Amino acid sequence: MVSAKILVVDDEQGIRDSLCGVLADEGYRVAAVASGEEALRHCSLEVVELVLLDIWLPDIDGLEVLRQVRQLPAPPAVIMISGHGTIESAVRATKAGAFDFLEKPLSIDKTLLAVRNALEQQRLRVQNQELRQQSRTELVGTSVPMRALRQQIGIMAPTNGRVLIFGESGTGKELVARAIHAQSERATQAFVELNCAAIPEELIESELFGHIKGAFAGASDAKLGRFSRADGGTLFLDEVGDMSLKTQSKVLRVLDEGRFTVVGSNEPVSVDVRIVAATNKNLDEEIAKGNFREDLFYRLNVIPFYVPPLRERKEDIPLLALHFLREFAAAYGRKCDEIHPEAIEALQAYNWPGNVRELRNVMERVVIMSPGARIVEKRHLPAGIFRSHKPLEQSSFNSLHEARSAYEKDYILKKLNEHGGNVSRTAEALGLERSHLYRKMRSLGILDREESEDVPSEAPRR
Repeated sequence: MVSAKILVVDDEQGIRDSLCGVLADEGYRVAAVASGEEALRHCSLEVVELVLLDIWLPDIDGLEVLRQVRQLPAPPAVIMISGHGTIESAVRATKAGAFDFLEKPLSIDKTLLAVRNALEQQRLRVQNQELRQQSRTELVGTSVPMRALRQQIGIMAPTNGRVLIFGESGTGKELVARAIHAQSERATQAFVELNCAAIPEELIESELFGHIKGAFAGASDAKLGRFSRADGGTLFLDEVGDMSLKTQSKVLRVLDEGRFTVVGSNEPVSVDVRIVAATNKNLDEEIAKGNFREDLFYRLNVIPFYVPPLRERKEDIPLLALHFLREFAAAYGRKCDEIHPEAIEALQAYNWPGNVRELRNVMERVVIMSPGARIVEKRHLPAGIFRSHKPLEQSSFNSLHEARSAYEKDYILKKLNEHGGNVSRTAEALGLERSHLYRKMRSLGILDREESEDVPSEAPRR
């Protein structure tokens, strides 16, 4: 396990040298700077768990440094130190978020005790955050694929092997990554994620490695990169197949050397990060097309995982649907906590092209749009979910009109399925007005008049 990183901030060389020596002897990783500007720059580029901060500094007041440090995405614990300590300054420091206040000359025993207590509180804070996110690491399901997946996670999570997770969009690849982290020896450290497909090419290098102030136009402040934020923990690279070749080469170098250079800086930064990557693409095909580096693939694919689509584990649908129903019922203050067997049957008959994410969205919509329901019934489900249809056979039609109507019905049902039963989005995809699509659905027998009057507007999407 990586030891805690401590930053000593004091303008006196003797104090810095003394504290660094004592803390290093205790097994901590220690760095030291002489000014507030240097302290803020260091904390913006590397993850620091504890700062020993002098209140009197030559440039920026220690209390101002404390306030800025506490606003960082992963704020460290701070212990203030001063040779001119007063009750007033101690109170101000505590109100600003300092863990403790030590007076000079520093007692080694008192300093080490304060350091241990501050780091313990920091670890408890991280653990509490993990507990609040516990539902996000729960893999729901009793099917054979899910039991095998949990068993595989249990075997390899405690190792440091890199993981590459394959699966369609919406299958829960991030959930698997979080479960791996939660069961690893790095569980008390940070889990940092980056969706490679969501970051523009010109910004992804800064997101991964960070940048210094003024590194490029618009870089008004220094930025801590994802690799630095994940130091000691896990970095989850989602949709890694969408990463550009230029970025791939830089990530490959970090994996080989364990260090990188912050954008705009020449100083290498060393990190200890476990990489978990995920993709919905066939990387063998991407390699053949020249879109993905083969050497990076082999670095990432130490332990491959496959997350099956929901259609391959339909026996998990009742448990998943109930899990999401109760989650959203609690979130929206509803009392609905059961699902009628007919509704379950309809959910299991649907093919779920959007996988678990689509099922989750459907249950959220049901909770929102059926505020008085205590049991989810078939009628509460969106259009297209509970209507299965068979492939069309040309020989079964007696007229051109009958064949055209059948094909129209089949096509509309497919589009409804693709859009999770959302009529507005389906109408947009078909190039129709929403009211026109409703009339068409009634005329084709997809929706009867009584039912169409009960269909609510689409739920707001989060």
